[in-house]
Amino acid sequence: MTLFESLARKLDRTGVDPVAWHPPSPPPLTGVLAPNRILDDVQRWVLPTGEGPEDVAVDHDGRVVTGGNDGRIWRFDHQGAATELANTRGRPLGVEVLDDGRFLICDAERGVLRVDEKGRVDVLADSAVGRPLVACNNSAVGRDGIVYFTDSSAHFTIADHRYDLLEHRGTGRLLRLDPGTGQTDLLAEGLQFANGVGLASDESFVLVAETGSYQVSRVDLTGSSQGRTSVWAENLPGIPDNMTSQTRDGLFWVALYSPRMRLLDMIAPYPTLRIVTANLPDAVQPDPEHAGWVIALDVEGRIVHSLRGGKGSYSPVTGVREHDGWLYLGSLSADSVARVPLPPSPDVAPGA
Repeated sequence: MTLFESLARKLDRTGVDPVAWHPPSPPPLTGVLAPNRILDDVQRWVLPTGEGPEDVAVDHDGRVVTGGNDGRIWRFDHQGAATELANTRGRPLGVEVLDDGRFLICDAERGVLRVDEKGRVDVLADSAVGRPLVACNNSAVGRDGIVYFTDSSAHFTIADHRYDLLEHRGTGRLLRLDPGTGQTDLLAEGLQFANGVGLASDESFVLVAETGSYQVSRVDLTGSSQGRTSVWAENLPGIPDNMTSQTRDGLFWVALYSPRMRLLDMIAPYPTLRIVTANLPDAVQPDPEHAGWVIALDVEGRIVHSLRGGKGSYSPVTGVREHDGWLYLGSLSADSVARVPLPPSPDVAPGA
């Protein structure tokens, strides 16, 4: 251990223990990734209280549902007027609408919750496979009611997510929950800040966004390869967050928190520099570019849509959902949800 490393570890107050990694060079911003300003002109619906509608879902009547940093679950009508449905008393993140009209919430502080319109909140899981849920983040729900969800980190809460990204030890998990029995099982571990979850339309596989490695991984759920984990889309142009299950047009939408951060990639091979970075004051931490970005990928993991905004546009985009000609967006820190017209569909085979 060098003197510099010894000093850095002695002064560390975060508990990070980074490992070296070598991120790939970002893909060129050409073709479908060529810069555009589509997200500069979004319609915003402001939360009555709080901020940070991290994810968005659409209920059976076409109304948008989200949760803010004050624990409240909101539903917006078609004109953008909000009604409070419940309060989780935690930090709601991922939102899904269940077949019976209730809502499945991944709460960063309380775990996997089921919420109804009368305000009742049931905890379905606050631990999984023998470990507490440290950073319950996002989910997808199968037609049989089975929940696929992420626990992003074994060491750091969502509020301290940057420490997990700087550490890069891959302690995230993709889990499966049977709400009928309360049983959980592990689908994949060793994930780099496991985040968004998406199901194939035929439910033959499930996808999980790995924020810390700029990729989306795939876990096969059926067939001879059942249980196999593989990289489905790698070297994304930005930092992936939540994602959708496969749409009728065969697409998976992925929210990009920000474009790739050059400084973060530069220090990736140097654990000691990342310890130092973790301990810097917030004002001088590596700062993501505040510009909106969402992408859509086909069933083979190829990017077929890229919608971007300029500096100061609605951002960071952390949630995305399409419905009835609109693309609805959520954000970890904005005071509103947003929507923009859905772009024309490319020629994509919808099957999985």
